[in-house]
Amino acid sequence: MTDFNLIQKITIYAIPVLFAIIVHEVAHGWVASWFGDKTARLAGRLTLNPLPHIDPVGTIIFPALSVALGGFIFGWAKPVPVDARNMRNPRWNMMVVAAAGPLANVVMALIWAYILRFSAGLNEWFGVPLFLMGRVGIDINIVLAILNFLPIPPLDGGRVLCSLLPPRLGWQLNRLEPYGFLILILLITTHVLQMILSPFFSALRNFVLLVAGI
Repeated sequence: MTDFNLIQKITIYAIPVLFAIIVHEVAHGWVASWFGDKTARLAGRLTLNPLPHIDPVGTIIFPALSVALGGFIFGWAKPVPVDARNMRNPRWNMMVVAAAGPLANVVMALIWAYILRFSAGLNEWFGVPLFLMGRVGIDINIVLAILNFLPIPPLDGGRVLCSLLPPRLGWQLNRLEPYGFLILILLITTHVLQMILSPFFSALRNFVLLVAGI
């Protein structure tokens, strides 16, 4: 998409990125509600309406800068409120709640892959933008799925690992949470994260395209 200007890029990226981030958070809240915690539901967060989920920095500024600079696309929405005390089996239920976000992104990547396939039969005026959005939708959802499965608190992978570890070790790992975002930024700026994610990204992307018959 190097031939597109900034406005065109933002137009193509906006819907796939916004839905990738929002569906990720709604998945956390929906699974938490299924396990007995209605906190997100009562807060009005189990909705695809973007307004309750938007974090000005994570949902708008950070992704827009990523697109403008042509770098690693990353973003986030306001975390849905979850209270493990309302769940029937807090430790294991929270593990599933954490995993629900990245898994939702994998499902979204598959949906965008089918949209990409569908766009091939449309006229150029409608098919080309849909094709480009499909490519972005696949890539951003795969990136968010793999990224969030990294075992670094407060990422979802860190929460899953905390639940799997013995309580004492899980508690020690969870102490990294205040520094997790700084660790992530360091990995991004040094390009270490790209090297870590690249083989997983390629493998998952090939799987998604294979399932969609592309």
